Amino acid sequence: MVEIREIPLVSIHRPLPRQTDPEKVQSLMQSIAWEGLREPIDVLFVEGEYYGFSGCHRYEAHQRLGKETIVCRVRHAPRSVLQKHLA
Repeated sequence: MVEIREIPLVSIHRPLPRQTDPEKVQSLMQSIAWEGLREPIDVLFVEGEYYGFSGCHRYEAHQRLGKETIVCRVRHAPRSVLQKHLA
């Protein structure tokens, strides 16, 4: 089951370190400020918690813009799927 929801940034766990391209983040900040987020980020919903593994540039752009929420494509998953993402 997949749904689109606006989720507080502070509610999304990002367990894997990601390197972001500062120029790409800056470009996204301008785009998001001008027209909003075009493509939701993907998150897993596991046992009441949100986990993000992709969309790191969009996520960081939202943080830098001071936004409190981000639009997400939420996929409900069991802990076994989360474990595969962490492996």
